[in-house]
Amino acid sequence: MQTLFNKIWDSHFVARRDDGNELIYVDRHVLHDLHAPPAFERLKRSGFPVRRPDLTVAVTDHMVATAPQRTESTNSEGAPFLAATRTGSALHKIRLIGLDDPAQGIVHVVSPELGIALPGSTLACPDSHACTVGGLGTLGFATGTTELVHVLATQMLAIRRPRQMRIMLNGTLNAHVTAKDLILYLIGHYGSALARGHAVEFAGPVARALPVEARLTLCNMTAEFGGRTGLIAPDDTVFSWLAGRDCVPTGAHWDAALASWQHLASDDAAHFDQDLAIECSDLEPQITWGIDPTHVLPISGRIPDPAAAALDARPGYEHALEYMELRVGMPIEGVPVDRVFIGSCTNARLSDLQAAAAVVRDRKVAPGMLASVVPGSSSVKAEAESLGLDRIFRDAGFDWLSSGCSMCAGVNGDEGRPGQRIVSTTNRNFAGRQGAGVKTHLASPAMAAAAAIAGKIVDVRRFVK
Repeated sequence: MQTLFNKIWDSHFVARRDDGNELIYVDRHVLHDLHAPPAFERLKRSGFPVRRPDLTVAVTDHMVATAPQRTESTNSEGAPFLAATRTGSALHKIRLIGLDDPAQGIVHVVSPELGIALPGSTLACPDSHACTVGGLGTLGFATGTTELVHVLATQMLAIRRPRQMRIMLNGTLNAHVTAKDLILYLIGHYGSALARGHAVEFAGPVARALPVEARLTLCNMTAEFGGRTGLIAPDDTVFSWLAGRDCVPTGAHWDAALASWQHLASDDAAHFDQDLAIECSDLEPQITWGIDPTHVLPISGRIPDPAAAALDARPGYEHALEYMELRVGMPIEGVPVDRVFIGSCTNARLSDLQAAAAVVRDRKVAPGMLASVVPGSSSVKAEAESLGLDRIFRDAGFDWLSSGCSMCAGVNGDEGRPGQRIVSTTNRNFAGRQGAGVKTHLASPAMAAAAAIAGKIVDVRRFVK
């Protein structure tokens, strides 16, 4: 009896090394412009070619400007990275999804929407959120630069087999409670250490009911949950979503793939090292209050007292209160906000923008509010514009920008100003993550949109019937 993870792992197992790591074959390798340049340089020094350029794709996302009509030189600090990524990709005959490519976008958005990530396959990416593709039933692994070079040269990843965790998501999600709220709740309730060293499978009726893009969001923040990777068993919802995408098999190859994908599920008697069951029916919209993804509250909650926290967590709570300029016992709802950012690999897909637009429609952002939307890919941007979402956001007072990592990475010119309080749909709220002295609250796209309209943190359920 096997878990879904072990089925995929074992089908890609090559050999076991003396150091305990196992060599796993990598079906797809996706690079981005921040880590590709040093990897190409190290590969050059080693004298190795890229083993499978046909299975490797490079994406421009981290270092690109998001201003309209941008070029490679718009963000001057990123220009050398973009140039080196372009040069290295050409040298090694790797497909580059550059600024002029209509498919350009954030690596974890592009990989699923092009069908680069497929059920039952393995994918490596030099980014901690490689686990995003687990929403398709893909085994995604994050790599460092050394591992990145190893995959480029060998098409294999040397890794120790993770332990197994299953989280049964029971019940149903209430209206306006999203996958982002669900993963924030898990991180806040269980901390970032529970899943450390584990491959996490999300299962149960709530997981099965989630649309594909919500599954990608849930798996995306497995990284903040401490997990090595995250997975949801693929089903007809996934197969229908994938059909016809650029890199997906067609004809007889599609039929064969579909037949093999039908068996991608954990066996009933499969053993997990940890097995949790979560009742989801009473969950509220969630939002972070501090400077760690574990600092999470329901929207009806109040800022916690460090004295009530575990002893080892108290210094972090005290520092968070000071940095975020919040008082013990005050409601999180009603905290004034200066800026709102809707974007990132966590929440910048079409469905995310639609959810935010439903809140924003026929309303205006609060006076003095800075608000922006950065679609997760150029394809998402084009589709959103065809549906008129850009007009909804612009009419409300949002900036409608080009695709890229933007304020999530904070290495591309998109940052907040010192002291600004931001509601953001990104995945990390570390001090200074979105700019020096910036105070970040993580929330869903609809919650962020509601904050932009209200000028403060507010329960989105007050805005949408």
